[in-house]
Amino acid sequence: MDERLKTGTTTVGIVCKDGVVIAADKRATAGTMIVDKRAEKVHVLTDEVAVTIAGMVSDAQLLIKLGRAELKLKEVRTHKKPSAKEAANLLGGLLYSNIRQMSMMPGVVHFLMGARDGSGTYLYDLFPDGSVTNIKDFVSSGSGSVFALGVLETQYKEGMATVDGVKLAVRAINTALHRDSASGNGVDVIVVSDKEIKRVLSKDVEVSLL
Repeated sequence: MDERLKTGTTTVGIVCKDGVVIAADKRATAGTMIVDKRAEKVHVLTDEVAVTIAGMVSDAQLLIKLGRAELKLKEVRTHKKPSAKEAANLLGGLLYSNIRQMSMMPGVVHFLMGARDGSGTYLYDLFPDGSVTNIKDFVSSGSGSVFALGVLETQYKEGMATVDGVKLAVRAINTALHRDSASGNGVDVIVVSDKEIKRVLSKDVEVSLL
């Protein structure tokens, strides 16, 4: 792929005892150029589903629109809201189809999905190849993920509360902001609980959140 088309980001997902935390930085890049300092990388699709995005922005934006429409259509057809697993498989199918389309510019998109249904809250890793993985602890994606994972590996605690999960997510992304030039400019954090999906933090920064 042309170097000018390579993108970077840092997203994280954390499983907590009372919900799921998903977060991402705010910098959008094209090669070495910063093209957007306030990019939205954490999106609420429905009252039950939210995702972080990494990869090609145009493909991600289109897949989010398609995902919203398909989830609503499924609800209309079945007369009930899709379960978290059904939503994950639906979005995974869209990713599978997207990356296998013939194109001069491969559509590579990576979702981390936080979702809730009547049985609880869930975190899924929806890889660009369409695979769907139910995450039991934490996950990270993007060019800064190696730095974020270092923080998550050492500081994540099973059964931690979402209030602590938010702090850990910010700490993990903040570490990536310092070491990955393709990540930066702030952080967005959403908490998925049994009751709601809530954006708990959206902050622009240039250097550090701590």
